[in-house]
Amino acid sequence: MSKSQTRVVVTGLGATTPLGGDVPSTWSALLAGESGVRRLDWDDVENLPVRFAATLKVQPDTVLPKQSLRRLDRNQAIALVAAREAWTDAGFAPSTGGKPQKGMDKAGVEGGFVVDRDRLGVVVSSGIGGLHTALNSYDVYKEKGWARVSPFTVPMLMPNGAAGHVGIEFGATAGSHALVSACASSGEAVGYAIDMIRTGRADVIICGGTEACIHPLQMASFGSMRALSTRNEEPERASRPYDKNRDGFVLGEGAAVMILESEEHARARGARVYGIASGAGYSNDAFDIVLPEPTGSGQAKAMQRALADAGLEPSDIIHINAHATSTPAGDVAELASTKAGLGEEAASKVVITATKSMTGHLLGGAGALESIFTILALKEGLVPFVANLEDLDDEVDLDIVRDEPRKLPDGPAAALSNSFGFGGHNVSVVFERAL
Repeated sequence: MSKSQTRVVVTGLGATTPLGGDVPSTWSALLAGESGVRRLDWDDVENLPVRFAATLKVQPDTVLPKQSLRRLDRNQAIALVAAREAWTDAGFAPSTGGKPQKGMDKAGVEGGFVVDRDRLGVVVSSGIGGLHTALNSYDVYKEKGWARVSPFTVPMLMPNGAAGHVGIEFGATAGSHALVSACASSGEAVGYAIDMIRTGRADVIICGGTEACIHPLQMASFGSMRALSTRNEEPERASRPYDKNRDGFVLGEGAAVMILESEEHARARGARVYGIASGAGYSNDAFDIVLPEPTGSGQAKAMQRALADAGLEPSDIIHINAHATSTPAGDVAELASTKAGLGEEAASKVVITATKSMTGHLLGGAGALESIFTILALKEGLVPFVANLEDLDDEVDLDIVRDEPRKLPDGPAAALSNSFGFGGHNVSVVFERAL
């Protein structure tokens, strides 16, 4: 980051995940090595090749009014849950549902700071969007006819629906965006949010990702691809990045949202700062719609470009929250790209974790959730360990956190959160410790 470039800080965190209904409970469970993976209780589950997933610990209907849920797809509902937590955590005044708040230029109004809505933006992504709505609505059409299809079907199934609802909820008029790049979607959302603040489009951005597509069609499709673990007899041990016996990823659901602000804006209101969102790097494999480019050059470029955007050197990185989904090829390929991106010496000193071992893979929501984990690891100086890692793959030659959380050294520090998606999308986001 150049000296003249606006510094972007993280001031609020929110999430609802397979480990907990908010950030504190999720983080506590993660450090304890708990699993959010559960057997599915569907009537026809025995007809599926995979009969488990990482489902939400707390259901949205216990948090949101049932009346509002009628107009929300599940992915939109949980995005609102996470956004509300992040908003409150940042110390802002309660939402007015899009209506202008009185005293827009004053702090301390209605129990929090009021943000100028023209300086407030939203970037909330989803890799798939309203899958449940699309499929359920088609069932209604086939069984009961077109007149019984909900008029809210299109707003509920569109991938930008979550961003739209969050923007309305908080009255954000600086811009509302939903970048769709499969499993890299919310990593890209964080990067876009950083750029929105740097370029002066907004002072505050609500950014993150959401995904809720645990459905028989998804389980069948990923199962047909042989992408999912089939460890049906012990689902909580199925996601096992870097283990010799890993056999695929575990599908997960959840939402994660952060509040990003210009440092100037955050300081002016006396905000608590979790960390610094220093930069992001992107690349495209341009190789295959599903398979990653085998040399890992695209992933390496994303890491290098993230460092350049942040104005950092490879030696500044002490921790990486890896994309590592628990697939036989993907995990070790990412380690090779890490060495190519940072250089052998710098990579050998990095502490690496893979939190999908406990949360499952949230697809479009993964990057934002793992960004939160990366920020908290730097802030608390503690990296979660990789669960279910019993027999380390012979090809793994970097420092993977095992058995218990790893303490990080004090002082200046930076970390990477990697997200890679179908289509060849590669995103790396850099965070720095706030001192």
